[in-house]
Amino acid sequence: MQTLNRRIYSLADAAEILRMGAGTLAWWLDGGKRGRSIYPPVIRVERTGERSLTWAEFVEAGLLRQYRRDLGVQLHEIRRFVAALRDELSIEHPLAHARPWVGEGMRLLMRFQEECDLPGDLWLIAPVSGQLMQLPPAESFVKRVEWDGDLPVSWRPHDDTSSPVRCRPSQRFGRPAVYGISTSAIFEHFDGGEHEEEIADQFDLAVQDVRWAVAYETSRAAPLAA
Repeated sequence: MQTLNRRIYSLADAAEILRMGAGTLAWWLDGGKRGRSIYPPVIRVERTGERSLTWAEFVEAGLLRQYRRDLGVQLHEIRRFVAALRDELSIEHPLAHARPWVGEGMRLLMRFQEECDLPGDLWLIAPVSGQLMQLPPAESFVKRVEWDGDLPVSWRPHDDTSSPVRCRPSQRFGRPAVYGISTSAIFEHFDGGEHEEEIADQFDLAVQDVRWAVAYETSRAAPLAA
């Protein structure tokens, strides 16, 4: 639990890794005011003004980013749903725990989706052939996380499901890395003209690991160059 509450990312770093605007992420964290309307936070229990993210906040933001990207949802529509889960489980960041995603936890998600009048096209869980199944945004998120019991210990920032690139709170200050080696460091060597084999030898990695790191860094740079 201590790792979950550790502040690891600046707002700018988290937004970059999540591939979203820092302003949008700040809105999810702390809410805000538009006109005469005040919107409470989605991720935090209450507004704090803190410009850094804990590991739990980052992981939960990863789900919400996936949710919004796949469904185009405005997050105020699920704020009540998240708050209900938080109260039921007595967990500050319920979606950053494995408990709601497996076994009886899925029934809890289903129940609160219905009780909070969440529109069906925004559901995370749905009955399929008599069984509860994760819908694409939820499934994609869960596959990005490595769990140790109920707790998330790593998150895959790379969209490719085969990628070994991971963010771990215990390594490189949570920055994307391959087996503990920063992807940005690997890419700097590659961009400097070194061959893949040379880089692999220098960092004690397989050539394939170097290629994954380069592919990830290239995919990050592509939207910026567009």
